Amino acid sequence: MALFMVQHIHSADTCPAPDPQMAPGLLKVLAAAPQAGVKVLAEAVVDGQHELNLIVEADVAATVETWMAPFAQMGSVSVRPASHCERVVERGAC
Repeated sequence: MALFMVQHIHSADTCPAPDPQMAPGLLKVLAAAPQAGVKVLAEAVVDGQHELNLIVEADVAATVETWMAPFAQMGSVSVRPASHCERVVERGAC
């Protein structure tokens, strides 16, 4: 499986955290990652910045993009190919 960095950014106005219906739904999306073909290795929200970052594995970026589609309703979603540090050193280039 390939490694990807995922970033979701939304505004304070579209923040789902305080929404009693939307917030649990998005947690369900995250929990359903395995069924979508995505393995979440790490996730974190930058405090006060309305920014969610994830490190995930999937076969292709399109799988991650489809899985993250609900987040795109509130802001941007960026899915970028990534590598572990060891792999970068092995190939001698970022």
